[in-house]
Amino acid sequence: MKMKAVVYTKYGPPDVLELKEVEKPVPKDNEVLIKIYATTVNAANLAFITADPFITRFIAGLIKPRKKIPGTEFAGEIEAVGKDVKLFKKGDQVFGDTGSDFGTYAEYKCLPEKGSFALKPTNMTYEEAAAATGGPLTALPFLRDKGNIQSGQKILIIGASGSIGTFSVQLAKHFGAEVTGVCSTTNLELVKSLGADKLIDYTKEDFTKNGETYDIIFDTVNKSSFSKCKGSLKKKGIYLVTTPIFLQMLITKFSSKKAIWTPTGMRSSSKQTKDLIFLKELIEAGKLTSAIDRTYPLEQIVEAHKYVETGHKKGNVVITLDQNNKT
Repeated sequence: MKMKAVVYTKYGPPDVLELKEVEKPVPKDNEVLIKIYATTVNAANLAFITADPFITRFIAGLIKPRKKIPGTEFAGEIEAVGKDVKLFKKGDQVFGDTGSDFGTYAEYKCLPEKGSFALKPTNMTYEEAAAATGGPLTALPFLRDKGNIQSGQKILIIGASGSIGTFSVQLAKHFGAEVTGVCSTTNLELVKSLGADKLIDYTKEDFTKNGETYDIIFDTVNKSSFSKCKGSLKKKGIYLVTTPIFLQMLITKFSSKKAIWTPTGMRSSSKQTKDLIFLKELIEAGKLTSAIDRTYPLEQIVEAHKYVETGHKKGNVVITLDQNNKT
């Protein structure tokens, strides 16, 4: 049996991606076969395809990609289960993230039943559910575990209109914080609609010069630095950033103000699945929603990556797979 999949055999611009017919996977005894209805394109996907920054090669392959089918986030339906699978059954609607196993730019993907996925929120479409995986799975451990966010605290979110930022705004509000979102003029309304208490248009104002201080500054897009933000942090403030900052973390080791990075994608499947279930409950309670900028069919995967490459997407870019998709 064959299936459609996007493959790449070398690093480079989005044009290295090709839509091909490949062998449809068969689930092992402890695996489920997922029919994928939706996946996403984000900055992390782009980084793994271009191998920029270079550190991504240590995950994806030093010389060339180890996994030929990229993509990590997904929502779909379980089509078949291995004989030892107990947690899921055929027909279950699921959403999740494959992490360094990649492979979601395809019609089907096999995953171990204890992989990073859970039952899909009942009040979301497949497109919305696919968008509600990688972003919040990054935002949640940063805010809750590393930032130890508390009710009444003040948090500033840089890149508040991106895939991580849009969920960070909503999660920070859920935890009771006062949220200031930093974004461009065209994205102010979106960030406000997600619950931000205050807005800063970075094209018109530099937040480091307005005299405000915050308990947490979360840079979701790597557009700042600890040294630049230090003056905007309270005495025991925390600077969070989604890209490695080993030197900055070392420098702040003995400071009251901390710079923190953590590889959220390297967390265990059990922790990620637990978080997905937590997110599912928030979504079904109406406290968390996906912001979707554009959707593309799988056949336009190159165009989707080129759009993400512009750095101007709002929320999430979703890829849909034509499999008589139902929502």
